Amino acid sequence: MFDADALINPPAASELIATLQSESSKDCIKRLVAHFSENRELKYSLSSEPQRRLAAVLVLLYEHDGELRVLLTTRSKELRTHAGQTALPGGKADAEDIDFVHTARREASEEVALPQDSPHIHVLGRLDPAVSLHRLIVVPIIAFLSKPELLKSLKASEGEVAKIFSHPLEAILDPSISLKEPLSAIGSEDWPYEDTEVYNTSDHIVEALGNSIYRMHRFRTSASPVKGLTADILTKTAEIAYGKPTVYSRYAPNQPTDYGSIINALDSLQNKNTPLNGLTSNSARS
Repeated sequence: MFDADALINPPAASELIATLQSESSKDCIKRLVAHFSENRELKYSLSSEPQRRLAAVLVLLYEHDGELRVLLTTRSKELRTHAGQTALPGGKADAEDIDFVHTARREASEEVALPQDSPHIHVLGRLDPAVSLHRLIVVPIIAFLSKPELLKSLKASEGEVAKIFSHPLEAILDPSISLKEPLSAIGSEDWPYEDTEVYNTSDHIVEALGNSIYRMHRFRTSASPVKGLTADILTKTAEIAYGKPTVYSRYAPNQPTDYGSIINALDSLQNKNTPLNGLTSNSARS
């Protein structure tokens, strides 16, 4: 039976930092472990939600050349939803899954052949849930890979994943950091925002949330841009890891910023099947 409220016991930080090179990476892992240790009890219970509405994504962090990076994928253009867009490995909970960690690791195994039961994947904790464009409740599972060599054996699932890539986690807080990366060409399909170099944003009115405003953030990468729900999840992760805010204004005025306020707004709708246009939209120009 799926346990939507299963608690996660973070590993000892000392076990993980022994594998790291830079003091910055060590400090990030210490902050993440401390955060999840102090916030182990769940703020929101999902036990009453139908399993068909539940999903999980894996935020897999690892160190390369002294900096923390996050594993990302570009979804296949053959998919019905979010085709060609950046995603974290993950998906909907299946009947055989026991909890969100199981879901995230299984999906990562299916999508990119990440070993599902590898002892080198250390689950640190889970963030508060988010709501996807199609009203799925998405739980981000934060994990650290202590043996980055495993990434060499990753393989994209044909018809599901077009590309596997990574991005510096800190560049989500300060997009200028990504200028050292081999970025996609400005004006190309992967970065059509010709008036901006590494970061683009716009605000959208969301009727489903009482006409509140949602701020869409877009980050230029070496592949498809990070944006929408993926950007929101990575921003929260990076803020915890680096203990500092973004260099840009993260939220629009009066924007709902937590799961509780978003769910309360959605529960007031008469038609709950209406897509959340703009809330976590990943459309190229939205």
